[in-house]
Amino acid sequence: MDLSGKVTVVTGSGRGLGRAYAEALAAAGAAVVVNDVDAEAAGRTVEAITATGGSAVPVVAPVGRAEVAELLVSTAVEAFGRLDAMVTNAGVLRDRVLWKMTDEDFDAVIDVHLRGTFTCARSAAARFREQGTGGRLILVSSPAGQRGNFGQTNYSAAKAGIVAMARTWAMELAKAEVGVNAVVPVAATEMTRTIPAFAPVIAEAERTGRPLPEWLRKGEGLGTVRDVASLIVFLVSDESEGVTGQAIGIGGDKLALWSHPREKATAYADGGWSAAAIAGSWHSGVGAEPESYGIPAPAAPAVPGA
Repeated sequence: MDLSGKVTVVTGSGRGLGRAYAEALAAAGAAVVVNDVDAEAAGRTVEAITATGGSAVPVVAPVGRAEVAELLVSTAVEAFGRLDAMVTNAGVLRDRVLWKMTDEDFDAVIDVHLRGTFTCARSAAARFREQGTGGRLILVSSPAGQRGNFGQTNYSAAKAGIVAMARTWAMELAKAEVGVNAVVPVAATEMTRTIPAFAPVIAEAERTGRPLPEWLRKGEGLGTVRDVASLIVFLVSDESEGVTGQAIGIGGDKLALWSHPREKATAYADGGWSAAAIAGSWHSGVGAEPESYGIPAPAAPAVPGA
């Protein structure tokens, strides 16, 4: 897919998924502003891109503050003349169960994931409207934001908020022809390597160079960071015109469209519902089939290596 002439910003692209996004965009012909808080990591990504003939410049700064978002956009314009896509990938983890999570744990994750997405998207949207040629906002969410996850109050809340912002901004930026979508990636990263059911399989694949087994790639929809990057390239491309307001999952061999929250069951009572009436009808009425919560546990094969 040819992205020649397009200019992109990828936050948190010094390593992991962000680096895979930046390298895939550059390989398709886009110029990339590489952002990370780690100067060495950002430099390595830029070097990897330019070594293969791509165009990239670094911005070393933590996302969250408006000044950093404005710096990312102005760097794209100064270095490459315009901005076509903003990929908000930067994030941190501060996992704790609710009763042990500190204000600092909560604020750190919300500031980078949620505020960082907001400020970067706002600066990019202003630039897109000024250019008058459309654009793309690609906001990175997580299955934790769709279903919740144990020990991740801050992360789950931020990632759920990101999907909500994507749907809101898709409406607000429709007239400006800006596509806004949330990506829900699942890949072998530093975080997923710690999941007991995944860790030994991922380690073995990395040691031997063999692909991840089918029960992971298809059953769990988990693959490499490169598997996810193709969706980013598609969403930046002209081929994704008209795709907006969606939460799109990808990982391994699996591509998915997440549904938005909707009323599953309804019931009516003339004059409204009393607490007693709700209690009397709940288990046989709207609460007869409650929704699940949490990310389902991996279903490893009964036979190792299957």
